[in-house]
Amino acid sequence: MDDDVFVLSHMTIDVHEFPTGRVIGFNGTVEWALDSVEQEAALWLPSEAQLRELLGGAFVQLTRDGGSYQIELDVDGHRVVVSADDPQEAYGRALLYLATGEVGEGVLSD
Repeated sequence: MDDDVFVLSHMTIDVHEFPTGRVIGFNGTVEWALDSVEQEAALWLPSEAQLRELLGGAFVQLTRDGGSYQIELDVDGHRVVVSADDPQEAYGRALLYLATGEVGEGVLSD
């Protein structure tokens, strides 16, 4: 099962400290075979709503143009458009742009 990916959402977790390292415990999982996982084996992927929230006041709009999604940002009065094939990727690229200021793949700035 090392190559399998599991999505766990809307679950309450607790991080437990053990001598062997941190373990993430999932509450309310009596019907699941998975009740905990080592922290190193877990990766948080934010939801679209969480990414949008992180963009804050810079977020203007999300639009779809043909096969791509475009996020429009207002960064200090400058229009920045970030595009990708899916909305989550566009939000992620927009957040990366805000964090680094680097114009990468799919980023257009006026």
